[in-house]
Amino acid sequence: MRVRPRVPAPLRALGAALGLPVTEVTRFWYRERQAIRRGLAALSLGLLATLVAGIVLGSSTQRLESLPGLLVLIPAAIGMRGNNFGALAARLSTGIHIGEFSIELTRRNFFGRQIEAATVLTFTTTAEIGVLAWFIGRAFGIDADLADLMVISVVGGTLSSVVLLVVTILLARQAYARGWNMDDVGAPTITATGDLVTVPMLLLASLLVGIAILTPVLAGASMAVGAAALWYGWRHPDHNVRRIVRESIFVLTLAATVDIFAGTVVEARAEEFFRVPALLVLIPPFIAASGSLGGILASRFSSELHLGLLEPRPLPGKTAGLDISMTFLFATTVFTGVAVVTRIAAALLGLATPTLPQLLGITLFGGAIAFVLLSAVAYSAATATYRFGLDPDNHGIPIVTATMDLLGVLCLMVGIAAVLGG
Repeated sequence: MRVRPRVPAPLRALGAALGLPVTEVTRFWYRERQAIRRGLAALSLGLLATLVAGIVLGSSTQRLESLPGLLVLIPAAIGMRGNNFGALAARLSTGIHIGEFSIELTRRNFFGRQIEAATVLTFTTTAEIGVLAWFIGRAFGIDADLADLMVISVVGGTLSSVVLLVVTILLARQAYARGWNMDDVGAPTITATGDLVTVPMLLLASLLVGIAILTPVLAGASMAVGAAALWYGWRHPDHNVRRIVRESIFVLTLAATVDIFAGTVVEARAEEFFRVPALLVLIPPFIAASGSLGGILASRFSSELHLGLLEPRPLPGKTAGLDISMTFLFATTVFTGVAVVTRIAAALLGLATPTLPQLLGITLFGGAIAFVLLSAVAYSAATATYRFGLDPDNHGIPIVTATMDLLGVLCLMVGIAAVLGG
């Protein structure tokens, strides 16, 4: 006899709010049990990966203090890797669903065109982030050096993008060969990998700054490469690559700007984070969890819109509500995990840290707010872009991830203020 999962009281309340009977939610979860297992596995892997990024941050307070503007740059650099390659994964997932994807990688097939577009966007956006971080940072009174930020952004971003490109290719091939739904594993895996490699790569690239001749030369070359990549992608002979670049660059610019504002929020509270380094450890996993959950939801909405399973209505219907209920299950699990692993890591490293109940209060209170926001943003982004004739694969994940980078930081700050005061 098969036993269906029991639905806890909070989820029954959520189902009622979404107009979904408890029995229907239970049946949906049972039907999607493999997707739930894969999603939880990917989110758990992501949590461990982002914990490494958090540990690197928590252990690098001296480097962060010595380079004004680096904290402003970090959320944008991390977010852009997830935005660009998360959108790539969503496009590949849609290609698998509708039969365009093939496992061979050539420049002229669907797979190759997607990779080329993502590569062009990598060079363009890494240069753009360096300029935006300097400009916005200066506007907020942060005395950062343009050449330093440009070198860190382009060199560190390019190194991390190489890793992400390999991971995305391998993930797409495995999803195709094994029949996985890439919507459930793409966003969390790529977000986690981006968080894992981007922070160390940025800190590694920071070793190239402050060198009399080398730093300005690298900065100038980085700007030139970024501009050339944009020109090449904008005028690309292939319609699909050209469309991806033209559609993506504006939303990625908006996403980078939002991420940089998130960085200024962190920079403004830098002294508090330096005083309690465990809070620095908390930043990457909490923000990544918010982005991953939003990415999963946006990717599912995008695929369902392409397949005709979801109608772009102003308010979520039954199909969207069921997807949101599954995301709530993910959110409850992952935000609890964020608090637990942060506490363990901080204790092992001897970092000043709040107690476990305090960390749970921060992540669950802030996470509850983040869940409501990410659900609204994911649905609105996917359906609005679809109604305007745009591809939600190119816009949904970047919009959701960037928005949740900023809102995730704000939700975390609200959680910290509510639990620790200040």
